[in-house]
Amino acid sequence: MKIIKRSILVIVILVVGYGLRYAWQALPIISAFGAKDLCTCVFLNGRTADDVIRQELGAGLQSLGSFDVNANDSTVTGTVFGLAKRKAIYRKGLGCTLVSEISEAELRGQKINFHTMAPVNQDTIPWPMGNMIKPAIDTGIFVTVLKEALDFAFTETDSAGPVNTRAVVVLYNGEIIAERYASGYDVNSRHMGWSMTKSITNAITGILTKDGRMKVFDPAPIPQWQNDDRKKITLHNLLQASSGLEWEEFYAGPSPATKMIFNKKDMGLYAMQSPLESEPNTVFEYSSGTTNIISRLIREAIGDDDYYKFYYRELFEKIGARSMVIEPDAGGTYVGSSFGWATARDWARFGLLYLNDGVFNDEQILPIGWVAYSATAATAAKRGEYGAQWWTNAGSMDDQRNRTYPDAPADSFQAEGFEGQFVFVVPSKKLVVVRLGLSQTNELDMNRFVSKVIDALPR
Repeated sequence: MKIIKRSILVIVILVVGYGLRYAWQALPIISAFGAKDLCTCVFLNGRTADDVIRQELGAGLQSLGSFDVNANDSTVTGTVFGLAKRKAIYRKGLGCTLVSEISEAELRGQKINFHTMAPVNQDTIPWPMGNMIKPAIDTGIFVTVLKEALDFAFTETDSAGPVNTRAVVVLYNGEIIAERYASGYDVNSRHMGWSMTKSITNAITGILTKDGRMKVFDPAPIPQWQNDDRKKITLHNLLQASSGLEWEEFYAGPSPATKMIFNKKDMGLYAMQSPLESEPNTVFEYSSGTTNIISRLIREAIGDDDYYKFYYRELFEKIGARSMVIEPDAGGTYVGSSFGWATARDWARFGLLYLNDGVFNDEQILPIGWVAYSATAATAAKRGEYGAQWWTNAGSMDDQRNRTYPDAPADSFQAEGFEGQFVFVVPSKKLVVVRLGLSQTNELDMNRFVSKVIDALPR
């Protein structure tokens, strides 16, 4: 009997210890996620704190967080049961940043050389550089079918919960043919791209490749990798998420991904410490860690004097995406895996750049062939789904049954983000479809939505 009691006691101690350890790691994730998201939604996007807490932070474990918004110093502090305090600060031009492994004073004292865009009134400039949209004309588009497609995107029909679509923009042959917003959102509302930001990182890499400052097929220039097998990892491997580095892309609890995003000052440097677990270019493993390694390499290739100007001068301004913002980590490196924000129209402009093979406003912004490279499935990717920081729809052997979106053409490729963010590019149909929202429990069926849009196009 004593042995049984002791065994039970040991088990209880182990379970309690594990629970305490898990809570010690998990609670800061809740408070950090909430503080960061609330900070950006309030100070960058102008939403009310009550609305953000109710919609973004009101469900699941995230509802355990308590948050204090300080309008005087543009900060948000999050706690869980008074514990695990985390703070995010807003800085004009940069969005919000979590205070991680650095003091708030040091973070605010960072020297940033901003790019000042030339002042323009986009409402007086024709699309796509501006917001003057051509009046509807008879282009062979089935207007009723297109309206039904948008109705589908905004309809709440599933018992699992609402799809929470907030914005849709459809481009055909470069022009906006459909656009709709949920109540409380409009053409000026910025939307979080989450992992669609990875595709922006792809674009910046392409621009630097065109300039000769990055070399895709050369080993990644990371000094700490040169003394082990990681020296074989190329930038190409990182772009295709087939580097062989050990990683766990898990966000429901403690993991390398959540530790990087919510606890680390320099996300790229943290991810660089990952050991090699497989030969490069043999195993596909979706990884925000490798994207943030690329972000760090981009910063080093540009240099800090021009780094904070480069994205805006060489990409955002050139495609008219004047609302685009990528927020940096506490070390000052843009979080290229996750923290991109833009209006629905600006996400559409970004998709249009790729639809037009890297050309925008008659300028070849991306290298010739870069779009084809980006949309070609990685050798190591399962069923040919992933290219270079873009998802593909080719499937294996172009088998329609093996496509992620079987009713969309095989040449489709997508920027995709958490909770249902999409920039869908379909070259064969001259089509870009943007869908933004907050699909927490019931995701929109993008295969059906895009196929419905295609049904509305000229035969």
